[in-house]
Amino acid sequence: MKVAIFCGSRSDKPTMKISEEILNKFNIKNQTYVISAHRLPDILSHTIREIESVKEVEVIIAGAGLSAHLPGIIASKTILPVIGVPILDKKNGLLGGMDALFSIVQMPKDVPVATVGINNAYNAALLSVHILAVKYKEIKESLLKFRKDKLFTKIEK
Repeated sequence: MKVAIFCGSRSDKPTMKISEEILNKFNIKNQTYVISAHRLPDILSHTIREIESVKEVEVIIAGAGLSAHLPGIIASKTILPVIGVPILDKKNGLLGGMDALFSIVQMPKDVPVATVGINNAYNAALLSVHILAVKYKEIKESLLKFRKDKLFTKIEK
């Protein structure tokens, strides 16, 4: 089992690193790619085909800022579940990340992208864990323990 993580640019990597950390906590193999949907569409298409040929990849997480086409472009090229992470571009983002959020969440019919909150790579990783937990018993057990531990930690505080 494996999750592919895509960043639209290098500046998205620090936000998306959180997804890697969460997946690693659950011992889920993952690999991160930095490929712009606008600047490198052919390389993106080739990479998606390559990922699909590796039967281990079952979920894709894609983070992007501003016009945030990356998750939607990926979803249009694969039937693997895609989770979009809208990223606030601190240098150029005049709309506080809302531009990225709307670009991802407003996908046309027939090309769905699950979308989490702005900069919420944490929830994107957890959603991918939930998706994999449907199929893999060991991930389901880890997820149930994780949720139980989180709940009791919050109650004790």
